Formats: sequence, C-alpha cells, structure tokens
Amino acid sequence: MKKFYLMLSGLVSTLLMTAVAFAAEEHGAVAAAASGDGSLKSALAISSGLAIAIAAFGGALGQSKAASTALEGIARNPGAAGKVQTPMIIALALIESLVIYALVIAFLLQGKI
Repeated sequence: MKKFYLMLSGLVSTLLMTAVAFAAEEHGAVAAAASGDGSLKSALAISSGLAIAIAAFGGALGQSKAASTALEGIARNPGAAGKVQTPMIIALALIESLVIYALVIAFLLQGKI
C-alpha cells in the first residue's frame, strides 16, 4: 500500500508541475498569436487538424476493437449477451467522449487563429 501512495504522490506532483510549465509556455504562444505571428497561426491550424484526425482514427480503432471483442464473446456464449452488451455500450460512449474532447480542443485551437 505504501508503494501505491508513493506512486500516486509522484504522479500528482508530476501532473501539477507540468501544468505550471505548460501554462507559462501557452501564455507566450497566445501573446505571439495575438501579435500576428503567421507561422504560429499556421502551426495552430495544422495541429488542430491533425489532432482531430488522430483522435478520430484512434477512436475508430478503439471502437472497432471493443465491438469485435464483444461480438466474439456473444458468439461464443449467447447467454451472456445481456451481460456483455451494457458494458460494451458504456465503453463505446467513453471512447467517443475522448474523440469529442479532441474536437473541442481543435475548436479552441482554431479560435486562437
């Protein structure tokens, strides 16, 4: 249990430190974008397009793997269809929510242009 708390505290401290570091960099990037830096604007446009493309691709792969595995389980044991279908739908919704988060981030990046 002590090892778990040590890992958890290390993870939390790492996440808190990176948030501060990225916030400082983002402030400079936003200021540069507001000043009319064309290369930064084009980088933001490309990165937002790539972000949604990669998220959609990863989400599609995750959903296809989840659905195929669930259908294989139902095919092997048709009596467990009710027990497999509900967690599969929840998993598909959670996978899709990650893609929607990427879409929101892409829209936020487009708003900086």
